[in-house]
Amino acid sequence: MIRMLAIETSCDETAAAVVEDGRRILSNVVASQVELHARYGGVFPELASRAHIEAIVPVVQEALRTAHLGWGEIDAIAVTYGPGLPGSLLVGVNFAKGAAFGRGLPLVAVNHLEGHIYAHWLETGGEEAAEGRLDFPLIVLVVSGGHTELVLMRGEMDYVRLGGTLDDAAGEAFDKVARMLHLGYPGGPPIEKAARQGNPHAFELPRAWLGNSYDFSFSGLKTAVLRALRPYGDHRPPRLVADMAASFQAAVVEVLATKSARAAKAYGATAILLSGGVSANRALRRAVREAASVPVYALPLAFCTDNAAMIAAAGTRRYRAGERASRTLDIAPGLQLV
Repeated sequence: MIRMLAIETSCDETAAAVVEDGRRILSNVVASQVELHARYGGVFPELASRAHIEAIVPVVQEALRTAHLGWGEIDAIAVTYGPGLPGSLLVGVNFAKGAAFGRGLPLVAVNHLEGHIYAHWLETGGEEAAEGRLDFPLIVLVVSGGHTELVLMRGEMDYVRLGGTLDDAAGEAFDKVARMLHLGYPGGPPIEKAARQGNPHAFELPRAWLGNSYDFSFSGLKTAVLRALRPYGDHRPPRLVADMAASFQAAVVEVLATKSARAAKAYGATAILLSGGVSANRALRRAVREAASVPVYALPLAFCTDNAAMIAAAGTRRYRAGERASRTLDIAPGLQLV
């Protein structure tokens, strides 16, 4: 049995969790900074790092308390060391290094993107979740505020990057369009809500197919939305907001779903895994299922967004493989999965 304490501070959530054997969640604590950053329409890096400093100790203490464990019952510490915001990553990595050294525990460095993937091996209780009932190869679509990646997973910790965003990530595009529509931050949930009342064909918005590649581009779509809204000035009547939200969402979802399904067929995948904050979008889940000929798995909302349980799941695999981080572990803000 491996009891892993994990720490995640890559962006604007201070999170800690205790997970048993990479599957059973004993605790999963998240301190969100959404209200702090909402006034800026996005994450303010300096404020994020300061908030992490204030939250990290109580969040870790709460994770241990909820798990009913003391430090002496923890086998190892896993921590996100990249990718992410430099100041945010530093808080988590430095805390984890200090705790590992002070308690004499092994330290495991985890890639944030790999955490999103291994969330699918956790026992989350979600109706749409795989919970580890998976056979390789798999196609993984990681869509969040900072990342849009299409990955072939050939086996445990064995990845091939098929494609990714060339500019804005899908989540960034949602946030920027939500700002244009005066819907607030983060943009994903209010756009999805508004889109339910709108006509997805009201505005003819572009799809960047980029030939036969598995890459994505949402910058042109964002610009098209901006141009379509110019004639209305600052006036945003409910019907306009609903129709634009629906049209924008349809454009993003169609490209993500089509390329994911095409990759699954091309590489003989047994399933498609949807990960990251944008994967909570119901329209995306529905579209991928309609396009794909294999099962499609998605997670409960709490495990789509950043959390430490997913870092523990990935960290446990790395720990079992014999990986250990040194006391000189440094952050890697631009870290890639492969």
